[in-house]
Amino acid sequence: MHAFDIRIGSDQMDIVLIHRFLTEESYWARGISYDIVANAVKHSFCIGVFIDDRQVAFGRLITDYTTFGWLADFFVLTPYRGRGLSKAMLSTLMEQSWTSGLRRLMLNTSDAHGLYRQYGFEQPANTATLMEVYRPKAHLETGHRR
Repeated sequence: MHAFDIRIGSDQMDIVLIHRFLTEESYWARGISYDIVANAVKHSFCIGVFIDDRQVAFGRLITDYTTFGWLADFFVLTPYRGRGLSKAMLSTLMEQSWTSGLRRLMLNTSDAHGLYRQYGFEQPANTATLMEVYRPKAHLETGHRR
């Protein structure tokens, strides 16, 4: 396996690659516009894995850096899966000096519960207090684009 680099910061990320994956391969954001992806990346704490200067994995944390964070858009390109890249990104994220002070970290996943449990994620302690506005297709509706 090639050595890899972990990079942090939205300016380090390959937006074209991230958009292509999200719009064509993800189960959660198919059809999302380039502008929405670029704006979301710009306003998030971003982390990526690079091999030979090419991005092969990505994740972002939507956060105020003080009390709350929401993990979103974590993925590893198919040919690079099973090499520990997700774990490397999550370890780097959890080792940031400010993440240990967040009162709550949350995420949605359909298929990676075992991975996230290794980093302390569990089912919400009190689901009776959680509420949401759920718009799973908002990224496809022109009225919600910025």
